[in-house]
Amino acid sequence: MTDYARYAVFAAPEPGPLADFAARWLGWDAQAGARRAHPAIAGLPRPVADLTRTPRRYGFHATLKPPFRLAAGSTRAGLAQDLASLAASLAPVTLEGIALARLGGFLTLVPAGDCTLLDRMAAEVVARLDGHRAPAPQSELARRRAAGLSPAQEANLRRWGYPFVMDDFRFHFTLTGKLTPSEAEATRTALAPLLAPLLPRPFIIGALCLFGEDENGFFHLLERSPLTG
Repeated sequence: MTDYARYAVFAAPEPGPLADFAARWLGWDAQAGARRAHPAIAGLPRPVADLTRTPRRYGFHATLKPPFRLAAGSTRAGLAQDLASLAASLAPVTLEGIALARLGGFLTLVPAGDCTLLDRMAAEVVARLDGHRAPAPQSELARRRAAGLSPAQEANLRRWGYPFVMDDFRFHFTLTGKLTPSEAEATRTALAPLLAPLLPRPFIIGALCLFGEDENGFFHLLERSPLTG
């Protein structure tokens, strides 16, 4: 069994048209553990490889529990077992859909409609698997703080190792690195008609996905635990 530098719990769509397009767009298929050729898309402000360089290594995903190192005494097998048990206690989450939107300078897919149940599920995942998380190194904490954090985000960083969880959680699938407003608009215009027929309505989150980061910094889908509670 391969050891990974860090683990994370993500939401990721089942294999299908959306997952396939997103893997090609990003240039990395986390389920296959393989690079993918980028699609040829007219009207983009820069090559796809440039636009997607930052999110590529994570694969197409939405973060539930951010990447973490295993705590002393924890194992990948133990984490996977606890994740499966947690998933069995939680119900699938049905969203109205997902839609293209700018979020913090990035182009993303964000949920439409009421996110109360989704936010509640994400909080459960963060809290109930936290025994497997080793404390974040000081260098990582300093890097997070350098971006400027609110008091609540600082409290999250201290307690959970990441600022954007609990009340500061925003569910999203990242599609690009940081863009200027004009780049974001051009990219959105080019992507929107291609994505529109691929975005399910409703959008159902039916599993918790365990990802692992390899020695080269790329994330792989390791386990898909169905939500059956």
